[in-house]
Amino acid sequence: MRDITGAPQCPPEVAELRDRVAAFVRDRVLPHEPALDAGGPGAAVTLRRLQAQARTEGLWALPLPTELGGQGLPLRSYAHVAEAEGASDHGPAALGSAPLLDALMLWRHGSPGVRDRYAERLVAGEIRACYAMTEPDVPGTDPSLTATRAVAGEDGTWRVSGRKWFTSGAAEADLVTVLARTDGGPADRDGLSLLLVPSGSPGFRVVRELPVFGASGQGEIALDQVVVDADHLIGERGKALAVAGERLQLGRTLRSLRWLGQAARAFGLMRERAMTRTRSRGPLGDLQLVQRHVFESLLALRTTRPLVHEAVARLDAGLDAAVEVGLAKVAAARTLQQVADAAIQVHGAAGLGPDTALPALFRTGRAARILDGPDELHITSVARRVLRAT
Repeated sequence: MRDITGAPQCPPEVAELRDRVAAFVRDRVLPHEPALDAGGPGAAVTLRRLQAQARTEGLWALPLPTELGGQGLPLRSYAHVAEAEGASDHGPAALGSAPLLDALMLWRHGSPGVRDRYAERLVAGEIRACYAMTEPDVPGTDPSLTATRAVAGEDGTWRVSGRKWFTSGAAEADLVTVLARTDGGPADRDGLSLLLVPSGSPGFRVVRELPVFGASGQGEIALDQVVVDADHLIGERGKALAVAGERLQLGRTLRSLRWLGQAARAFGLMRERAMTRTRSRGPLGDLQLVQRHVFESLLALRTTRPLVHEAVARLDAGLDAAVEVGLAKVAAARTLQQVADAAIQVHGAAGLGPDTALPALFRTGRAARILDGPDELHITSVARRVLRAT
């Protein structure tokens, strides 16, 4: 049966791959979500087992560069797979796609030593990386106010001091890319640099976990005179925002694709509930208010998906995609929250408890409107670009 949510057509070989990934997530990842959500040693063992199965089935690291051990699936093709993969928050990690942003950043902007030492191990799943940009008491929408500093020593090393928070995967990371000021003064957009910091370095500390609506995964870190080798500078000194911008555009687009996958999952749960839940006067789906939830959710999915794939197409073509990515990010975050909320309403009390994925999907949708830049940032940024266009 065709996908009622309106997934775009793709080449047969990509459709076959997408279906295999969807089956892997449905049959292997989803049953283990409670254990993976719980974290700890048990989650790590489960994740490693899933990763081994993904390798065996030829689904490992699909979008990662072939030079690093990935399968080199182009972005435009991977976009179809990313929705299926992203139906679970754990899908990208289980299938080896999670390090895509870090691997590309090291491959494109890292020194030869950094590439040789870390890039292939990252793709192989031997080590993990995370990205630390946001700081307490500093607006995340204005990186020029970054307070973390890196001072160059006479021996060529850097000494990094500062604090970061809401850093995804900080507790398990072996490497942390840190945005720090190396030159210039406060509010100077130049003078910011990216440094790759091994988490085992003296002076590096995970301060605490920062649960998002009760869910783990985010952390606060502190750096106290952490010594970083000179060749661990990512990109040019003082030019971090160019690298960060490249990373953020792709990252926001990938997140949008995965949010679409989760919204489609919530829609499927709502549709199933409406068709199978009976009352004394017939199926729940006979109620016009329930039908409205179904209609509005389907409308949101079908109008959002083209926006996201338009952003994919422009990025894949190497074109400026600032407007398209901004539209896609806001629309996908809103759609996930809207559809998950409607699905909860149709489920009633059952939608609030632990027996469905709906609380987690709603939590992701609400957080999505702030993470990777709040809605307000993207709205004003897109509007300004449109108003300045000639």
